[in-house]
Amino acid sequence: MCIRFFFLLLFPLMLHAGAKPELLIAPGTLTDHSVTLLWNKTASKNQASFQLSFNGNSPSATAKSNYNAKDLKPDTWYTVQVFDERHHIIDKIRFRTAARGLLYNVVDFGAKNDGTTKNTHAIQAAIDACTKNGTVVIPAGTFLSGALFLKSDMTLSISEGGILKGSADVNDYLPMIPNRFEGWEMETYASLINAGKLVHNDTYNVKNLRIMGGGAIKGGGRPLGEAMVKAKGLRGRGRLICLMSCQDVNISDLDISESPCWNIHYIYSNNITCHDLNIQSRVHNGDGIDPDSSTDSYIFNCTFDTSDDCIAIKSGKNPEGNAIGKPTRNVRITDCNFKAGHGISIGSEMSGGVSDVIVRNCNAGKLLHGFQIKGTKERGGYVRNITVSDCQLLQITIFSAVNYNNDGGAAPEVPTFENFVFSNIDLSRAPDNVPVMDLNGFEKQGHLLRNVTFSNITVPEKSRIVIRNANHMSFSGVKSASGAAPDFELTNSTDIIR
Repeated sequence: MCIRFFFLLLFPLMLHAGAKPELLIAPGTLTDHSVTLLWNKTASKNQASFQLSFNGNSPSATAKSNYNAKDLKPDTWYTVQVFDERHHIIDKIRFRTAARGLLYNVVDFGAKNDGTTKNTHAIQAAIDACTKNGTVVIPAGTFLSGALFLKSDMTLSISEGGILKGSADVNDYLPMIPNRFEGWEMETYASLINAGKLVHNDTYNVKNLRIMGGGAIKGGGRPLGEAMVKAKGLRGRGRLICLMSCQDVNISDLDISESPCWNIHYIYSNNITCHDLNIQSRVHNGDGIDPDSSTDSYIFNCTFDTSDDCIAIKSGKNPEGNAIGKPTRNVRITDCNFKAGHGISIGSEMSGGVSDVIVRNCNAGKLLHGFQIKGTKERGGYVRNITVSDCQLLQITIFSAVNYNNDGGAAPEVPTFENFVFSNIDLSRAPDNVPVMDLNGFEKQGHLLRNVTFSNITVPEKSRIVIRNANHMSFSGVKSASGAAPDFELTNSTDIIR
């Protein structure tokens, strides 16, 4: 008991031991005139503001641990220092902006902004003509298009007031392409915006890509999704934006809506940044952002209002996901607002494994399951090293069974859920008709939910915490505003410290 208790006290320190300030450039964000910088939260959870100085100039202030600088000079060296509120240097970084590239306005290639002319060939011609570090510009107006295919070393910029609108005609998304959906590789319709091709050999065939600009991307929505289902089945749909085997991609400063299913999906990719996005969906399987068997993701300053999971972290489904074995690792989700949807989710397709996820400084509204980790005993794989801190949530759920998407042969081993840290979380507005925490492991010995800590959690009055098939769990400072402890309901669970 003493050894286990020592581990539970030590584990949060272990997980945060590497959380140095670590000022870095968000992948894909360095251009000829802009850059987005990220850094870790300092040791003080009460840190209220930061200041940044570029080449010694007067500092700019921000309350977040990220900053988007938009008025830089091309081909210029910058030294940036970040200070805390006491004006102590947290960290510094030096970088050089890119040289200015050429602009390719789609209107010059014959595109029309009337919302009815199909501009697929004109926009694709501008993309094909774009030289290294160039920018394809979609100006103000509504530009209707079918599937577009981006390439390395370019920017697709939808200007403020501009709309890239997806056609509702399924024929505009042919031919079918190799893809992955709900954990399995298969042929699907192309998405409105596509980049890369699906490969397994840890290489990336599209690099240094940006999709940004201040405008909007709207898909063909429900009509397109229903037409795709009718023609090729539920799993044959394309997405709104789909990246496959891509590296160093930035998607930012856009309104995203009306996808036929998932909005942003990236597979077998590395160094993907999604920030300052407003994502809305009202379709079946209308996920917001789905990192899938991908490493080093940065999602921040985004607002989600979706009809399914706001974020769903995936890594394939049994048995194929086990065989491919590509995990999702190192996902950082910060400063996001989750207005509506099913959850901030890990799974349910997690057969390749998911590890090292941080969710911090986020606010969640009416999410069906709040923050959730989900899988089934057939999935195999693992979910481990998850940290959720400084958030307002309505529920925390860990599910070991789901009643959907559970076809396919079983993995050779039951999944493992372990090493989770939840701290400084406001659950006070949780609904009173469900457990504020519903925490489930697997019945098989050696696969119980294990090594989980909760500290400084505010729960509603007369709340319930349900724990099944778990061991090595610790609850410290988990109480209501009046100081009342929740009721615990334990099944097949041991070494629960509360």
